[in-house]
Amino acid sequence: MRKLFMAALFIACTAPFTFAQTSGDDYNKYDIGVLYSHNRVDTGFDDPTTSNFLSEREGFNGVEAFVKGNVSRYVGLKGDYSFHRKTFTFNGGTAATTFDVDANIHQFLGGVELKDNAKETKVKPFAHVLAGVAHSTADTSGTAVSFSDSSNDFAAAVGGGIDFKLNDRVDLRAIQFDWNPVRGDGQTSHNFRIGIGIIFR
Repeated sequence: MRKLFMAALFIACTAPFTFAQTSGDDYNKYDIGVLYSHNRVDTGFDDPTTSNFLSEREGFNGVEAFVKGNVSRYVGLKGDYSFHRKTFTFNGGTAATTFDVDANIHQFLGGVELKDNAKETKVKPFAHVLAGVAHSTADTSGTAVSFSDSSNDFAAAVGGGIDFKLNDRVDLRAIQFDWNPVRGDGQTSHNFRIGIGIIFR
């Protein structure tokens, strides 16, 4: 009886380690993604000629890159960087009053992603919740006007999409759509970003 009890105790103590060893390779441990990203940014300038919620925003083009470490088959911790840029031209009617504004948005976000990270999974819907900082800059140049401004504001990204397995090392991120609010100066810009790209494992 004593030997049976000791054997049962040994099995109970070693089972978690045995399970970890046998199941530890069943899912991918990390993802590295590079995406083309388009951000519809609420610049705060209202156009009375438009009424559509998305058309009232300006289109910023850019890139997004992330690194994700998967702590289990379905949960990963994610660090995300994105950069979006747009140049606005203001025409005052003369060369002296015409100038460009170069607007840039850098975002540094982190959070949790939910996805089936199993190695054999071919179609992978996902959802993530991220939060961090948006660093925005505006540089103006012209014959009559020249200034620079910047701000650091709270930012978040809540959304998801779908990935498709291409081979053992590469996935296609067919679509990613995020609500991307930025909060600063007592106001919230309700931005939306969409992306497509490649994920390496």
